[in-house]
Amino acid sequence: MLWRRGLSHTIAVREPGAKMAACVFRRGLLSSVGKYSRKRALGVLRAAPCCRHEAGGHALPCSSCGVAGGVQGRLLSSRNRPEGKILETVGVFEAPRQHGKYETGQLFLHGVFGYRGIILFPWHARLYDRDITPSTTESRSEPPGTRGSKEVKGKTHTYYQVLIDTRDCPHISQRSQTEAVTFLANHDDSRALYAIPGLDYVSHEDVLPYSSTDQVPIQHELFERFLAFSPSKVPPFVPRDTLRAWQEKNHPWLELSDVHRETTENIRVTVIPFYMGMREAQNSHVYWWRYCIRLENMGNEVVQLRERHWRIFSLSGTLETVRGRGVVGREPVLSKEQPAFQYSSHVSLQAPSGHMWGTFRIERTDGSHFDVRIPPFSLESNKDDKAPPAGYSW
Repeated sequence: MLWRRGLSHTIAVREPGAKMAACVFRRGLLSSVGKYSRKRALGVLRAAPCCRHEAGGHALPCSSCGVAGGVQGRLLSSRNRPEGKILETVGVFEAPRQHGKYETGQLFLHGVFGYRGIILFPWHARLYDRDITPSTTESRSEPPGTRGSKEVKGKTHTYYQVLIDTRDCPHISQRSQTEAVTFLANHDDSRALYAIPGLDYVSHEDVLPYSSTDQVPIQHELFERFLAFSPSKVPPFVPRDTLRAWQEKNHPWLELSDVHRETTENIRVTVIPFYMGMREAQNSHVYWWRYCIRLENMGNEVVQLRERHWRIFSLSGTLETVRGRGVVGREPVLSKEQPAFQYSSHVSLQAPSGHMWGTFRIERTDGSHFDVRIPPFSLESNKDDKAPPAGYSW
């Protein structure tokens, strides 16, 4: 059984028959992820379902998986519960999928930010990871003016469009705001943007799947408009016609196509750009993009983002430099306890394409600084007549 306290999730197994299954799941999860993901998984699974507890609350490691527990008894005891925290049942963990994709209606916990969510549909993106040695195929050259020009290989990777449980939004302190998908307003208003809050894009490896018997397990205004409960199905939530129509209508503005990633001194920066459309302003065309950025501290040292430095190149021939303190009014601290921070912003060009790249100035606890590279990424507007996502069917 999966229990939840704030955004700290744990497993408490009550049924005797579930003991071994939970242990097998946890051992399989921890053996299949890397060092950073292993730390995240241990954080999520820190109250061991299969661990034995000594008198006095000390944990003995599980004889099957060898991972020590230590807080299960405390979390399930109301007298030891931290003030203001409420323990509630969420559901039952399922084994993460190493192959294939999750289906529409799959419930999950986010492996980094801890919120509850449900999958609407998958996207198949091209991941350009500069930390991987490039090959001569499926590669992309960097834009002019960037440092260390090289070819970067693109690898197909699965992301998911998801709904975030609104009950968890106030507690996601590692993000600048509740993630939302932003759109340009209708053509009669060239300046307005509108947003659908509580929509996010989640990488396959960040999905920690679980199941629930609750017919409305996620609180979001679009949940019951998009999904219907069908107990005979697995997962038991199926897409309504409204979800199909919404995805088809807004496909060009929702589509996630390219993801860019680079690591500098244990700080990994991931960028996802989205084309939003074109508007006319003062007898010229203005093209808009949204970009989502995540910073992750892959090491043990506590650091803080202090400054940003952007270079924005437009196909019209202009090169703009932007410098400033922090990002979106924040100077986030990346620590072992909260290793990630994510935010979204917007950019406009008077040309149908361009490039962005830059650096973040990071400060160590001793006052020294270093620059973290933001991977170069393209701003493309050629999203017309796109086919539905590859490999996706209703």
